[in-house]
Amino acid sequence: MKLLVTGGAGFIGSAVVRTAIADGREIINVDKLTYASNLKSISSVAHNPLYQFEKADICSAGTMVKLLAKHRPDAIMHLAAESHVDRSIDRPSKFIQTNIVGTYQLLEAALNYFNTLDGEKRENFRFHHVSTDEVFGSLSMHDPAFTPETRYAPRSPYSASKAASDHLALSWFHTYGFPVVLSNCSNNYGPYQFPEKLIPLIVISALNKRPLPVYGKGENVRDWLHVDDHAVALLKVLDYGKLGESYLIGGDAERSNLDVVRAICSLMDEAQGFGPHEELITFVTDRPGHDHRYAIDASKIRNQLGWRPSVGFEEGLTQTVQWYLANQAWWQPLVKERYSGERMGLGTSKRTV
Repeated sequence: MKLLVTGGAGFIGSAVVRTAIADGREIINVDKLTYASNLKSISSVAHNPLYQFEKADICSAGTMVKLLAKHRPDAIMHLAAESHVDRSIDRPSKFIQTNIVGTYQLLEAALNYFNTLDGEKRENFRFHHVSTDEVFGSLSMHDPAFTPETRYAPRSPYSASKAASDHLALSWFHTYGFPVVLSNCSNNYGPYQFPEKLIPLIVISALNKRPLPVYGKGENVRDWLHVDDHAVALLKVLDYGKLGESYLIGGDAERSNLDVVRAICSLMDEAQGFGPHEELITFVTDRPGHDHRYAIDASKIRNQLGWRPSVGFEEGLTQTVQWYLANQAWWQPLVKERYSGERMGLGTSKRTV
């Protein structure tokens, strides 16, 4: 399979690229290289003959048409997106442009390309749109987990833009017969995640003995999914998912933000031989519209496609903390060059976790 991946230099996209190449697939990585993209995340495969990189913006319809005609992929996996809730609150226009307009432009280019195909190549072609569980809104502690039938109820500019892109992708299936599959994932964690996200932010802050900022009382609950497990699941959905349907991908690991931060503190105590790092925890004013809980019912992908998470949260968190401690050369330039200490949450940022 020749697979075109948008956003393949991002956190989840780079995991997909590494996993797909290890699986023997040919990859065309299309990435604009925004602040959250990093070609160092895929340096291990950069010289692999199965890998090609194209710097391009999905919002450029003409560019997408040319790239599809040039590479003639067997499938597209669309991961390129603005994805940070705090950024969407501060500057929603970028999320509208990339997540909605960009998805539309890509769908148009992909449909035009699809209509040039015939025979087996047309029959086997797929467009996998990758999304988030945040489109479903907020759960209380006693609500059942999200399922593919859960009503959409986004509550932030980010989740609203992703909800719109989900609807666009599925409308292309129903209206034009375009072969779309959709997936929605829970919170990802693991190596190569941009330092503004919760786990790397707390590790880096603890390493520098700075305050560990936690919104509100830290009671917000997320289901945690290791990024490598997610990459395997995405390829399963691409290969075997039913067209026009959605698959929810979760890690079966619900934890409150405060519990995650405390677990990181314990690991940092052990790694650095001093502590307790919990003394650095600082509660800050809650995020506007902060969703209380996300939870995934992944029974559909488990029963239909035979996928289940292989990395337990405690094991995965330990490995992730160790990776950030051992790979400071990867994240230090991101902190120095692309963020001020305050905006990173390493000082007194109003928006942090």
